[in-house]
Amino acid sequence: MDHNSNRCNGNSDSHLKIPKIKFTKLFVNGQFVDSISGKTFETIDPRTEEVIATVAAGDKEDVDLAVKAARQAFDHGPWPRMSGAERGRIMMKLADLIDEHMEELAALDTIDGGKSFLLGKIVDIPGAANTLRYYAGAADKFHGEVLKMARPLHGYTLLEPIGVVGHIIPWNFPTTMFWLKVSPALAAGCTMIVKPAEQTPLSALFYAHLAKLAGIPDGVLNVVTGYGPTAGSAVASHMDIDKVSFTGSTKVGRLVMQAASASNLKQVSLELGGKSPLLIFDDADLDKAIDLALLAIFYNKGEICVAGSRVLVQEGIYDEFVKKITEKAKSWVVGDPFDPKVNYGPQVDRKQLDKILKYIEHGKREGATLVTGGKRIGEVGYYIEPTIFTNVKEDSLIAQDEIFGPVLSVMKFKTIEEGIRSANNTKYGLAAGIVTNSLDIANTVSRSIRAGTIWINCYFAFDPSCPFGGYKASGFGRDSGMHAIHKYLQTKSVVTPLVNTPWL
Repeated sequence: MDHNSNRCNGNSDSHLKIPKIKFTKLFVNGQFVDSISGKTFETIDPRTEEVIATVAAGDKEDVDLAVKAARQAFDHGPWPRMSGAERGRIMMKLADLIDEHMEELAALDTIDGGKSFLLGKIVDIPGAANTLRYYAGAADKFHGEVLKMARPLHGYTLLEPIGVVGHIIPWNFPTTMFWLKVSPALAAGCTMIVKPAEQTPLSALFYAHLAKLAGIPDGVLNVVTGYGPTAGSAVASHMDIDKVSFTGSTKVGRLVMQAASASNLKQVSLELGGKSPLLIFDDADLDKAIDLALLAIFYNKGEICVAGSRVLVQEGIYDEFVKKITEKAKSWVVGDPFDPKVNYGPQVDRKQLDKILKYIEHGKREGATLVTGGKRIGEVGYYIEPTIFTNVKEDSLIAQDEIFGPVLSVMKFKTIEEGIRSANNTKYGLAAGIVTNSLDIANTVSRSIRAGTIWINCYFAFDPSCPFGGYKASGFGRDSGMHAIHKYLQTKSVVTPLVNTPWL
């Protein structure tokens, strides 16, 4: 890590890594096709603000076609009728194909979303392949149960695939979110339509191509690129989609739920916003706590739903913590995400850049102390300095709203009870972190915070086997783990009479 100052660190070798864009059309029923309207949209490189490619803009009519293909594949195709082991075999092959194309896929997410190329290669892309493998192994391991009835009846349950699923995924982790949704739905035997974010459509189309190569039957996995209010809305309100899984903002999550309710009452799972607290207690290892706090807010340029955007520090170490974290934050290098020495790259687009800068101005107006950062870097590309506020009031906008950028609010607390109250003082409940050497504090606080994931002396500790999702306005339903497969299954009870049975 460079210990001078945050600088925009260009890399003259970047152009060597930029792949030729191979897939820009919708993927429907196993084929790449133009949108029915012929409309397209531009996808922009946030490093340069230049157009990378022109991508097909799907609309309601395109979603209709994709749903028709998925419905045919579900009602009459081989995928739901295969054994779980056979589905798993194809999914394993697909995971291997992802590994084989790791560099190209990481580069697509870098030019499309400003994500670190190095982290793409060592975290996002291999993580996606391993998520697929986890669910490939689970595809033949979920079962119904035999019921012990109180009357002379034989009862059992079947777990059946829910049907056609619509996945609406966000732009901050295009690869990770694609496979968090698609993998368990494939394992369950569902067919699906994926609507990637309009900011980052390129890797999703490449994954559709790899799915076809792996042997996923036509119609099982369809990708419709386009805008949220058109293509996304069409998915949420479609009368022949049985389930919608959405990750994104709480505001849009409400719209998805309303559309699902007003249409065919399809099932919904929502993974929404967060304003996650990181509580650091007096007994914590201070250097470890500072490293965790910086990672928790600046990883992926703060564009992460579980970002530790509120750091709550116990008063005994508060002053030293503020001094040290302010100094260490200046060592985070911002620049071209193809450069392995860079810690984070540009925000995803101009809209996000402007939103973050506006929140920084709010923080200043509300009386918080800006101790480092706060400015855009350079004039080309959507780069923002690592930014830290202290003396932040709990009810201020920067402490309550999800900023989704590299902006940290640091606050002080006295007692454990006060720390818990502050941690819960938000409409969100996605994640939280605790840094302490006391098992008693860790146990008490982890059980007291209303959030779906609690990390103790670590952060971003994700795993395919560990359920992930929110409380409160952070949504409901779980990605990862076996919980996620059950989102894509229905439970059917089957009962037959028992005649002259020797026992019940």
